[in-house]
Amino acid sequence: MREVVFAGGPVATMDAARSFTDAVAVRDGRIVAVGREAVREHWSARTEFVDLRGRSLLPGFHDSHVHPVYGGIERLRCDLSDCADAAECLRRIDHHQRAHPDAAWVLGGGWDMGQFPGGTPTREALDAVTGDRPAYLLNRDHHGAWVNTAALRLAGVDEHTPDPPDGRVERDADGRPSGTLHEGATRLLERVLPATSDEEYLAGLLEGQRHLHSRGVTSWHDAIVGPYLGYDDTLPIYLEADRRGLLTGKVRGALWWDRDRGREQVEELRYRRKLARGHRFRAETVKIMQDGVCENCTAALLLPYLGSRGRGLSFVDAEALAEAVPDLVDAGFQLHFHAVGDRAVREALDALAGAREQQDLRHRIAHVQVVHPSDVPRFHELGVVAAIQPRWAVNDAAMTELTVPRLGHRRAGWQYPFRSLHAAGAVLAGGSDWPVSEADPLLGVHVAVNRREPGTDDPPFLPEQSLDLVDALAAYTAGSAWADHADHESGTVEVGKAADLVVLDRDPFSAPAQEIWRCQVDLTMVDGTVVHERH
Repeated sequence: MREVVFAGGPVATMDAARSFTDAVAVRDGRIVAVGREAVREHWSARTEFVDLRGRSLLPGFHDSHVHPVYGGIERLRCDLSDCADAAECLRRIDHHQRAHPDAAWVLGGGWDMGQFPGGTPTREALDAVTGDRPAYLLNRDHHGAWVNTAALRLAGVDEHTPDPPDGRVERDADGRPSGTLHEGATRLLERVLPATSDEEYLAGLLEGQRHLHSRGVTSWHDAIVGPYLGYDDTLPIYLEADRRGLLTGKVRGALWWDRDRGREQVEELRYRRKLARGHRFRAETVKIMQDGVCENCTAALLLPYLGSRGRGLSFVDAEALAEAVPDLVDAGFQLHFHAVGDRAVREALDALAGAREQQDLRHRIAHVQVVHPSDVPRFHELGVVAAIQPRWAVNDAAMTELTVPRLGHRRAGWQYPFRSLHAAGAVLAGGSDWPVSEADPLLGVHVAVNRREPGTDDPPFLPEQSLDLVDALAAYTAGSAWADHADHESGTVEVGKAADLVVLDRDPFSAPAQEIWRCQVDLTMVDGTVVHERH
């Protein structure tokens, strides 16, 4: 029987009152006392005492929308996620391919659209460093890929290849593929991509888990459990890791809705849900990707993009969505929508409004980038969680050079309406969408509060939509736990709950708001077991 007491620093419980206390006692993986007076009764000769020394204790972070298998694999491949510009991307690719001379392909990802003119890197630039070795590099938002001439030739993609219904091949003035594949066009290469072994998938999951724990994440919601962007179905990998006791985090998964099929897949999803009821992994959710992203004009908008770029893509026809959602709800599935544009958000809300809710399913819409003001109150009215990625609500190149010019001033002002959603009564659940953006919840909290890039004095992006610190932290703890039906077990520091806890190296509530991003995770604990400790 292990006993641990934390004292000597502030404890942000994130309970319903958002109260603070000064000590916590843990026994056998559960919280048994909160507050110094109550904790005194649990001190004994065998109690391990953790002196916070002014540091803060919080509930472990929950990431409401993340892809740790993809993130882990990309960290093990050619990782471009921290490159500062296009030139550094090319240097990193060159170094990687030289370090792996026997690899048949150059694989990896993480490049930022904002680092390339028009958001579309070219095959010629990639050819210069990869030569005749085929290359396939996913972009940071996982809605496109950068490929070289060798990869296009191997897949037989040329000027005669038509765009698929759910994607676009970027082309040069002569109609030839220029090196960037958007959305469903990435599937044109799937048949020639090298297979990823089960061993590499498992290594990716474990690396992703390690990385999340180092950022204080104790639970997460994997937003795609199924084949996507050249990756295989990750359900067997999770089941194997869970069976072998390798999962140290608590995982909820979202089973992928195949947009090329219809309502007939509901029974198959029921079967997959039954398989996915393990010890630390469960998949009771269905993920529907309704649109793309604004940067490449595939996010679905009510009115066209500026510059004759169309209205974006609804990957699932609105009528088909309205028919499928009631079937899924009747089957007891929680729904998890990807919806970036205002039309996609409205289509998801309309479909949920037409379903007969018989259970407390807590559906969520992730990303909610462009939300028509008339749809903001509907989140609360329909009981829909807003799964937000605050990290993106900044004036970076993707926003100022690709998004705002294509949305126009009026719609640009509807982006990431966190405060409006919160004020309207919606539950906010914080997430990173890693590897789309860094997994660190504290960076997301910083941006939610400051609406600017950490460590910069850039003008804030729509500062009227900022959150108070306590509400931003609640989104990554109590809010995400509630969205995952885990609020009875975690998300707050309360007696009886699991000892899923994080120790920060300082108290974010006593530091200036512009310094939140400097907080570091010193210790992460799951069920009373330390899964990360900073040295």
